[in-house]
Amino acid sequence: MPTGRPFSTPLLQAWTRATGLVGPDGSPTVPDGLSRAVRGLSDLFTRGRMALPSPYLDEAGSRQAYLAYYFPVNLAKVRALLDEMPEPVVEPEAGSRPFTVLDVGCGPGAAVLGTLDWFSQRIVAKPAPLHLVAVDRSPHALEDCARVWAAYAEAARVRDATLATVRADLERFHPGNDPQVGGRTYDLIVLANTLNELFTKAHDPLGRRVKLLQTLLALLGQHGTLMIIEPALRETSRGLHLLRNALLAEGACTVYSPCLHEQPCPALVKEGDWCHEERPWVAPPLVAAIDREVEFIKDALKFSYLLLRKDGRSIVERSSDIYRVVSELREMKGEKRAWLCHETGRPEVGRQDRLRSATNEAFDDWHRGAIVRIDQIVRKERKGRESTIGRIPSEATVEIIRPI
Repeated sequence: MPTGRPFSTPLLQAWTRATGLVGPDGSPTVPDGLSRAVRGLSDLFTRGRMALPSPYLDEAGSRQAYLAYYFPVNLAKVRALLDEMPEPVVEPEAGSRPFTVLDVGCGPGAAVLGTLDWFSQRIVAKPAPLHLVAVDRSPHALEDCARVWAAYAEAARVRDATLATVRADLERFHPGNDPQVGGRTYDLIVLANTLNELFTKAHDPLGRRVKLLQTLLALLGQHGTLMIIEPALRETSRGLHLLRNALLAEGACTVYSPCLHEQPCPALVKEGDWCHEERPWVAPPLVAAIDREVEFIKDALKFSYLLLRKDGRSIVERSSDIYRVVSELREMKGEKRAWLCHETGRPEVGRQDRLRSATNEAFDDWHRGAIVRIDQIVRKERKGRESTIGRIPSEATVEIIRPI
């Protein structure tokens, strides 16, 4: 499985300065009460999502806990997906329009800081200005957002980047009518851990979320990306799958990733299924210190996501022999198995150890999120019925065409 990469020095400096939890010697400090607040937020984000206080980031203890622990985790998720996007289209000529970003539900600025870091490093060869609009209902979160932006800009000596913060109730937000938000198209629109918290008490939460995304897609440039990140929980992930189906059914957009098709999501066929990612990362020292205190293990980034576009681009060229691995590789007696996602559904595929060969040995390196090509899958009949498990024979060719 690919390895994660550490945060850049300016990013670490900006974040740690914002937390104020680093001692004179540079080592992280975990004050009394922080671990308890982190554990409390964890309970809210998992078992108590439907009872999240609104807005919970206005409470000082929760805000510090979020900034110290969940902020870098969510930032790393955004950075991973920014690297997965197609190269942005920028015009380096003097006077060209900036690369524009809208972060809806920005909180204290995890996606904002991640985008600034990505843009300042990614666009070195093609200098271009950056303009980012951050929207949230919490004034305290917006203050934190502006603070981490300024800290990064100073640490990285960023000059040609501007941030506008907008306070708004997202359930009553009309982006096109806001003077700081409307009147332009965006190259990137981000909703990170936002949608599942909106319209929870509405008669039709899904319909309201679809309507909001329709409005945002109208602001998205023709070659832009709409990034949606949600928690890797069954309920929130399945909600994202339903949202995907609704948007695709009306032709509002296409999926760049993770899906390799525009058919209805096969993870919704069975009530207990859902699709999520697990990506590697390098935990900053402060997160590792908090993990030791609260006995958590944040050794990977887990989330569900969509990258949506209006130009039809996709992460790989689609083909009937290309699949995405949507489970871990499970070792069983005499064989290994994994679940795949494909335009035909969600097949389970295995390879017996005795059938391992030079052409199919790449199967042993499969991992969740990998995109693979398989030129041959065999399904034998038993008692007149085709087996539900596809088998990879020794003569099959298996390759990983994109690790994640």
